[in-house]
Amino acid sequence: MSLLNGKKAVVIGGDLRQLEVIRMLLEQQAEVSLAGYDELAQVPEGAVKVQLEQGPLAQADAIILPVAGTGNDGSVESSFTSESLMLTEELVAALPKHAIIFTGIAKSYLREICERYTLALVEILAREDVAIYNSIPTAEGAVMIAIQHTDVMLHGSRCIVLGLGRVGTTLARTLKALGADVAVCVHKPDAYARAYEMGLQPFYPPDLPQQAEQAGILFNTVPAPVITRDVISRLPRQALIIDLASHPGGTDFAYAKAQGIQALPALGLPGIVAPRSAGRIIGNVIVEMLDALS
Repeated sequence: MSLLNGKKAVVIGGDLRQLEVIRMLLEQQAEVSLAGYDELAQVPEGAVKVQLEQGPLAQADAIILPVAGTGNDGSVESSFTSESLMLTEELVAALPKHAIIFTGIAKSYLREICERYTLALVEILAREDVAIYNSIPTAEGAVMIAIQHTDVMLHGSRCIVLGLGRVGTTLARTLKALGADVAVCVHKPDAYARAYEMGLQPFYPPDLPQQAEQAGILFNTVPAPVITRDVISRLPRQALIIDLASHPGGTDFAYAKAQGIQALPALGLPGIVAPRSAGRIIGNVIVEMLDALS
């Protein structure tokens, strides 16, 4: 018997990542309804388009939202419809008490409404394993951007990675494997030791302005204002900044522009460079959790 035989899932909005999630649910014999997919030309076999109404939700075991979840007004984004989608309180109230709401991240509206109706809310991107898996397409996307916006090889280029967390570690290892000269800015002695063990060149934040003087590409993963005016003013004119940190990033973009330094925010890379792989990462979590409740 398939893992999810008889489970009912309603997928509300989303992008190309959700198409892979839908395929995975269907492979496991789940009953899948799609809300906000009226402009999707080819519906995966077995899935059914529905309106976002109380009826389809009343029997749902799982509600699957986009990675961005909802806005604080309940709005839901979809790449497959031009109509607005709203996950209203009335719709949430129609859900069975055992239903699970899956999202990438949740804003206050979604958290509060789930708490009000005692519904389980799973923020998939908050999981450590998912964050590590997602660091792979993020690193690949960062490398892609670097290649597209420079006129030299990464091999032999001086690359600085700010932060040695999940993304920073994967990115630094990838750059080193490509032959780049990789330095890493870290905050703690254990991260310094790990960078040294990896064959990287670790340094602490006070040394960043001096390190910037030799940088070809500066990759930021730290969600704090770390690429300041002092750092930017030290960069060579041809240097490139790629900021991977969550909005608003850690770069003074206005000052970089004024100085003629190219600085690029790079959010949501997994869904841009590898939506099928990113969708499978999400789908694995959903399938495993629903199977555990069978």
